[in-house]
Amino acid sequence: MAGQSSGVELRGRLHERDALNRVLRDVRSGRSRVLVLRGDAGIGKTALLDHLAASAEGCRVLRTAGIEPETGIAYAALQQLCSPVMGHLDRLPAPQRDALATAFGLSAGQPPGVLILGLSVLALLAEAAAERPVVCLVDDVQWLDKMSETILTFVARRLDAEPVAMVFAGRGLLEGLPELVVPGLPEAEARDLLTSALPGPIDPRVRDRIIAETGGNPLALLELPRGLSPAELAFGFGGQSRTPVAGRVEQGFQRRMAALSEPARQVLLVAAVEPVGDVPLLWRALKLLGVSAEAAMEAESAGLLVLGTGVRFRHPLVRSAVWQAADPAQLRVVHRALAAVTDPELNPDRRAWHRAHAALGPDEEIATELAESADRALARGGRAAAASFLERAAELTRDPGRRAARLLTAAQAWLDAGAPGRVPELLRVARATSDDPLFQARIERTRTQLAFVLNPGRAATEPMLVSAQRLESLDPPAARRAYLLAVGAALHAGRLGDDDLRQAATAARRAPAGDDFSGLLLRGLTSWVLDDYATAQPALDRALAALTSDEDLALMSVVAPAAHELFQVSTAYRLTGLAVRYARATGAQSLLPTALSYRAGTLLFMGRFADATDLLDEGAAMAEATGMPFPQFASLALIAFQGRKDRALELIEVMAERARQRGEGRLIGLTHYARAVLYNGFGEHTIALEAARAATEYRDMALFGWTLTELAEAAARAGDAEAAQEARDRLAERAAAAGTEWAHGAHALAEALAGPPAAAEDRYLEAVARLSADGLGLLVARVRLLYGEWLRRERRRLDAREQLQLAYDAFVAIGADAFAARAGRELAATGARPAQQSVSPERALTGQEAHIARLAVAGHTNAEIAELMFLSPRTVEWHLHKIFLKLGITSRRELVSALAR
Repeated sequence: MAGQSSGVELRGRLHERDALNRVLRDVRSGRSRVLVLRGDAGIGKTALLDHLAASAEGCRVLRTAGIEPETGIAYAALQQLCSPVMGHLDRLPAPQRDALATAFGLSAGQPPGVLILGLSVLALLAEAAAERPVVCLVDDVQWLDKMSETILTFVARRLDAEPVAMVFAGRGLLEGLPELVVPGLPEAEARDLLTSALPGPIDPRVRDRIIAETGGNPLALLELPRGLSPAELAFGFGGQSRTPVAGRVEQGFQRRMAALSEPARQVLLVAAVEPVGDVPLLWRALKLLGVSAEAAMEAESAGLLVLGTGVRFRHPLVRSAVWQAADPAQLRVVHRALAAVTDPELNPDRRAWHRAHAALGPDEEIATELAESADRALARGGRAAAASFLERAAELTRDPGRRAARLLTAAQAWLDAGAPGRVPELLRVARATSDDPLFQARIERTRTQLAFVLNPGRAATEPMLVSAQRLESLDPPAARRAYLLAVGAALHAGRLGDDDLRQAATAARRAPAGDDFSGLLLRGLTSWVLDDYATAQPALDRALAALTSDEDLALMSVVAPAAHELFQVSTAYRLTGLAVRYARATGAQSLLPTALSYRAGTLLFMGRFADATDLLDEGAAMAEATGMPFPQFASLALIAFQGRKDRALELIEVMAERARQRGEGRLIGLTHYARAVLYNGFGEHTIALEAARAATEYRDMALFGWTLTELAEAAARAGDAEAAQEARDRLAERAAAAGTEWAHGAHALAEALAGPPAAAEDRYLEAVARLSADGLGLLVARVRLLYGEWLRRERRRLDAREQLQLAYDAFVAIGADAFAARAGRELAATGARPAQQSVSPERALTGQEAHIARLAVAGHTNAEIAELMFLSPRTVEWHLHKIFLKLGITSRRELVSALAR
C-alpha cells in the first residue's frame, strides 16, 4: 500500500497540513513524532495520510490499515507494516530476531511476549531509520487486529530519539497519544467541493442545507450527489433523513455499484473479501470465477477501486458497502474461490479462514484446519486470533463433544487474551452442548476464573463457592482452585464482605484435601482466617515453596499477598518475577496486569521506585491497549511514598468510591494505608495515626502487617503510647511466627519506638541490620530517619547527622521526596546542611536519564539497557550522550563519580 494515493485533491485543510508538515520536519531533523488523526468516517483522514505520504520526500513510508475481516488474525496489520524493512532483521539482537520471526510465522519458536515483540518492532524501525527517516501510516485503527493494535501502541509510546514518525487515523482507540481532531470542511471550502460534485445549479438555500446536513464531511459532499437529479437534490438528499452521514455515503456507494455490470460487482466483492490487497491473488480468483479483466477495469473506471501494485478501495466505506450489498451465497462463492487460489503452504491460516466462510454446514476437515491455525496463532502469542479460529471451528464441528471442547478452549483463549466479555456466551453454548460431568467441571472452572476477573469484590464470592461445591465430586483439584478463588474474592471484599470470608473459609476447609500447591495454599488460607497467624504460617510457607507450575501463577492475586503477609520479600520478588515473565512469554494478558502491579509493589519496599514506575507504566499502557483493568494499589502506594500529596489524595478519593461501589473492601484498607504513609512522610503524625488506625480496624492480608509499622511510628511520634505498644505487640507475634529478617526488623523498629528508652539504640541498629539483610532499602532509610531524630533529641548531634545524612541521601536517590524533605529539616536542626550539589535545571538529569545512568553504572550494555527500559539501543545511545553533556564527562568510566557528585 505504500506510496499509493487516492488521487483526491485536498481543499483547504491548512491547519491539518501544517500539523503534518511539522511531523515531517521533526522526523527529518532526527526527532520522533506520534500523531493520531481522529474524525468521522469520510471526514478526510485517509486523504490526509495520502498527502503526508506524497510529501515525505527523502523518507521511507510504511503503510498499513486495519481491515474488519482480518481483526481475528494476529499481527496481520503489523506484518504488513514491517514487511518492507524486514531486511534489517539481521541487525537486531538474537532474541528480537527470533520474536519477530516467530510472530510473523517465519520460523518456529516460543510465542513471543508483548514486551519483547514490541521492543523488537521498535528496534527494527530504529534500524531502518538509521538509513533514512521512517514514516509509518496506520489507517482505520478501529479495525486493527488486537495484537497489532497492542504492539503499535507500545511502540508509539516509546519512540524517543529515533527519526521515526507514526501517524494513525481512525475512530476511537489509542487514547493518550497526541491527537489531531479532523473536523468537517469550513463552509466556503465545503461549498466549493459540493459545487464541483453537483450535476447542475441548485437553490443556494438547498446547497447550504446539504452542507449543514453533512457537517462539511468531504466524502459525503463528493459522493452523495452522484447519480441524483436536480429534482432529487432539491430537498437536500431526499428530505429529512435520519440515517447517519456514513450510512448515507455507503448507500451512495451502493447506488453506484448497482449501476455496474454483474462481473464488475463481483470484482469489487472479491477485492473486499481478500484483505491483503494481493493483486496476483485477485487475478487468480477472478479467473477461477470466470470474470474478465474488462470487468476489473469497469470497477476501476467507476472510481471505486484502484489497481496498482496493490488493491485499494476508493474509501474504506466502499468495502463496507460491498459487504452490506452481498448476500450470503455470493460471499460463500467468493470465499471458496479465494481458498482455492491461496497457497496452503505459504498461507495456511488465510486458506482455512476462507474455507470456513465458504462452508454451508459442519465440515470436520475444515474445522481441523482451523484448530491447527489456532495452534499456530498460540505459538506466536496470538491468543485472540486463536480464539477466533476456535470459535469458527466449533461452528463447523458436528460431533457435540468435540464442538463443546472447542467452544470451551475458545472461551479460555478469549479470557487469557484479556477479552472476558466474549466468554459468557461461549460457556453457555458449551454447557448446553455436552452434559459430560467432567466437561461440566471444566466449564465451572473457567466460569470461576471469569467471575474473579470481572469482579474480584464481594459479588464474586458466592458464585465461586457454588462452583467449587459442584466440582468437589467431579474434579477435586479444580474444586480446590475454585475454593481458592472464592477465598481470594472474600479477601478482596475485606471489610465490605460482612461474614463472607469466614463462611468461604469454613466451606473450603471441608473440601477434599490435597498436598499439591493449591491444596497447601488453601489449607494455609483457611487456617489464617479460622485459626491464627502462627497456626497458618507453616502451611502458607510450604505452599509458597511448592509453587512450581506455570498454571499456579494465575493465582498471583492470592499468592503475592500471602508472601507479603509472611514478610517474605525474597519470595514475593521471585514469584512476581516468574509471573511477569510467564505472562509476557505466553501473552496471558489476563495475568500480566496483576503480576506487574504486585511486582511493582514489592520493588517499592526495596527502594526501587524507578523500576516500579517502569512496570506501572507498562501495566497502564497494556490496560489502555487491551481494555483489561489494571490494579492501582501499587500506583497509589508509590505516589504516597513519593509524597505527591495532591495526586495521592485525589486518587485515594477515587479509589475509595470505586471500592464502595464494587464491594472491594481491601482497596478501602489500602487507601487508609496510603494516607498513613503520606502523612508520616510529611511528619504530620496525628493525621497518619488516624489513617493507620482506620487501616488496622480490619485484618487485610499483607496490608495489616505493613500498616503496623506506620501505626508504630505515627503513634510514638503523636504521643499515643498505648497504640504504639499495641503495634509493637502485634509485630512481635508476627516476627515470632514468620521468622524473616523483615519481620524481625519491623518488630525491632516498633520496639525502639515503643519499648524501654534504654534499649532504643540497640533496637534501631538491629532494625537497620535486619532490614538491610533483606534488601529493603526504603525501610532501612526510614529507620535511619527515625534513629537520627531520636539521636538529635538525645542531644547527640554528630551521631544524628550521620544517620540523617544517610537517610536523606537514600530518600533522594529513591525518589521519596517528602521523607527526604523531612530528613533534610532534621539535618538542618543539627546545624548541618544536606550534602547535595546544586544543579541548574538545564543540567539536571530527567528521571529516565537518571535510570539509564544507574543501569550504565551497573555495567549493562546499551542493548541490555534498551531491553530493560523498553527502548531502542539507538535511543539509549542518544540519552547517554545527553547525560555526558549534562554531567560534563566523556565516558562511562566517569559516571560513578559524576553521579556521586
